[in-house]
Amino acid sequence: MKHLLSIADLSTEEITSVLDTAVSMHEVQDRQVKKLPTLRGRTIINFFFEDSTRTRASFEIAGKWMSADTINLTGKGTSVSKGESLRDTAMTIAAMGVDMMIIRHPASGAPAQIADWVDCSIVNAGDGTHEHPSQALLDAYTMRRALGDLEGRHVGIVGDLTHSRVLRSNLLCLRALGARVTLVAPPTLMPSGIAGWAATDGFEVSYDLDEVLPQVDAVMMLRVQQERMSGGYFPTAKEYAVGYGLSARRLALLPEHAVICHPGPMNRGLEISADAADAARSLVLDQVSAGVAVRMSILYHLLAGEGDAQ
Repeated sequence: MKHLLSIADLSTEEITSVLDTAVSMHEVQDRQVKKLPTLRGRTIINFFFEDSTRTRASFEIAGKWMSADTINLTGKGTSVSKGESLRDTAMTIAAMGVDMMIIRHPASGAPAQIADWVDCSIVNAGDGTHEHPSQALLDAYTMRRALGDLEGRHVGIVGDLTHSRVLRSNLLCLRALGARVTLVAPPTLMPSGIAGWAATDGFEVSYDLDEVLPQVDAVMMLRVQQERMSGGYFPTAKEYAVGYGLSARRLALLPEHAVICHPGPMNRGLEISADAADAARSLVLDQVSAGVAVRMSILYHLLAGEGDAQ
């Protein structure tokens, strides 16, 4: 592995390897001294053109815990804000001898384009409405810790599917691991051509959340991305919450063993209620914790290669 641009670029064996390595990386969080020498002397640039808390912080922590020199850049703090092209800025940074750039960008395909321009490793930390591969890997890791092997497990993904890069990466990752996936959303937030996509990739589609919840082993609530909406995707926030929010009433519909996920940030009271977000079966904070471990594993696989991860 040189880049992580899409889950589609990974085989099932590579996905499993990243998740298995993350188990040992997770143990670092319980150490008094959270430091591995694995990436000493390596330089990693976190280059974020969009706001982020979880992804940016966890990649930064992951790099520092593995002894890499980690530098944060934003689009506003670089020459891009002065009119320089993305290509020239990326090539300028790469010319400084960096080993990896972790890119978040509002344009779908931007990290893949940068990978064509530079020689260092590129990690896609979220590009437009395309993909967010590290999020899908940490989601799978979190569910696997709670449920065991995901082969045959049923995962419901609910919410703003049209604008979600998390959806696309999770579909690829969960299906590769043998999970059954059902997408749930109002018709206005279902991606265009969903029927053909479902038939090709082998997942299910429903518009009835109450019908799906009793069948799942895990339910993933996706954020309603109002900043990406220019039209009336639903009449009011209250109507959306009534129809597709994970409310206190809907918690009772879930099987006893079923778990709740949300990639964050959460709109409490819209796609998820406080009762659901703070429930004992909620894995929201487990996902955050897993994010550091999985991203440490990603850095290891891309920059350290074969060798001792400890």
